[in-house]
Amino acid sequence: MKQLVERYPQLESCQRDMEMAFSIMKYSFQSGGKLLVCGNGGSAADCSHIAGELLKGFLKKRRLAEELRDTWTLAVPDGRFLHENLQGALPVISLPEQLSFSTALANDVRGDLNYAQLVYAYGREGDVLLALNTSGNSENIKYALETAKVLGLKNIGLSGMGNGKIKEFCDVYVQAPSLCTPEIQEYHLAVYHTLCRWLEEEFFL
Repeated sequence: MKQLVERYPQLESCQRDMEMAFSIMKYSFQSGGKLLVCGNGGSAADCSHIAGELLKGFLKKRRLAEELRDTWTLAVPDGRFLHENLQGALPVISLPEQLSFSTALANDVRGDLNYAQLVYAYGREGDVLLALNTSGNSENIKYALETAKVLGLKNIGLSGMGNGKIKEFCDVYVQAPSLCTPEIQEYHLAVYHTLCRWLEEEFFL
C-alpha cells in the first residue's frame, strides 16, 4: 500500500476498503471459490485486464510445484513440457466476454439482466463478485449485485465519489476520489493492480 500511496496520494482514503476487499478475495480463493468480474464500457475492458493478471503470472513466474513434475511427466506425452510452462492461476471469470450470450439475452429478454443472468449461472455461495461501475448507478450492475447477494456471494464494488445506488448491495465499496469518469478509471487501474499484486504474493512463491 505504501508504494501505491506514494504514486497516488489521493488513494490513501481507500486503504481500509482495499484491505477488506483483499481479505474477502483471499478467503474465497483459499476456500475453493472463484472471482466473477463485471463492468460496462471501459470498466468492461478492466474486467479482462483483471482476469489476465490473475489467470497467469503477473509479477511472478508462478512455476508449478517441482514435486508435481513426475506426475505430469508420467501422465501424458507432453507432461514435462506442460509442467515447465504452465503457470499458477486463480479462478476468475470476466463476465463481459460473453458476447453471443449478451446479444441473445438482449434480444430475447432484457439487456440489463446480462450480468445478473451470468451471476446466476456461474455464482456459488462463497464466490466473490467484483463490480466496477464509475457512476455507481448502472441498473445491470445493481441487478448483478442483488442476484449475487441472494446466492450468497460476497460483493465488492469499485466506484467513484457520490451516492451510487449499488453501494447498499456491496460488502466492501472502494470509492476512487473523483467524480470524473476517466479519472475514476485511472484510479481503478491502480487499485486493482495493487489487489492483484497482493493476491499473487499471498498465493504464489
